[in-house]
Parts: sequence; structure tokens; C-alpha cells
Amino acid sequence: FYAVSTEFDPDRAVPWVRRNVLDQLPPPADKAWRSRQRIREDLLSFLTAPGGEVELWAWFAAYDHVVLAQLWGAMPALPRSVPRFTHELRQRWDDAGQPALPPKPAGTHDALVDARYNLTRWRVIEAARAGGS
Repeated sequence: FYAVSTEFDPDRAVPWVRRNVLDQLPPPADKAWRSRQRIREDLLSFLTAPGGEVELWAWFAAYDHVVLAQLWGAMPALPRSVPRFTHELRQRWDDAGQPALPPKPAGTHDALVDARYNLTRWRVIEAARAGGS
């Protein structure tokens, strides 16, 4: 899932976001640009489409989960089908003994590049956990 809010103000972005994120966003005509309401609806459909329980994972997950929840406003407004927390991939890596991870790919801080890299991290971590190394 990938979406960019039409309601954010790039002029309010902190310098780090300007340097590392804004230039990687798709052009404004791209279908990824959506209203917050549309993002909420589309994301909920995406998360619930497979059926079953949803697990969310992120590297440094706390802030990501706050931003996710804020799509719906206050935490009680979060739909019941959306988890109340995001699992911490960075902590899982620590718990697995910090197995060697592949180098970060080009395009880091592009949300889809980061998500795919987190999947790669997950696979390395789980292989290490399964192998006991």
C-alpha cells in the first residue's frame, strides 16, 4: 500500500524531511496522492482484504504507529480491525543477536523501498532465529 496525503503542507516539513523524503514523492498527478479520508478508507480495505488478524511491523515502530492512528483522529477512533500497536522489527533484530543485514538499498526513505527492505530484514532475522545463530 502506498499513498501520499494531498493535505500535508511541504512548507512545514523539517529540513531532514525536505532533504530525504520530499524529492522522492511521486508527481502530484500520480494516483498515490489522496485525501486523508480516502487514505483511511483505502488503507482499511488493504489491511482487512486478506481476512484474518493483521500484524504490523516497522523498524522504530512507535512513531509510525502514532501517525497511522492519527489518520482516524484519537486512538479510540481507530477501527477495531487495525492493531493497537506495531511490532518493533529493530527490537526483534536485537533479540535475534543482531544478525548481519544486507546493505540498505538505493532510495532509502522512499516508503516502498523502506518497506521492501524491512521485509528483507525480517527474512534475515527469522532465518537467524530459526537457525539459532
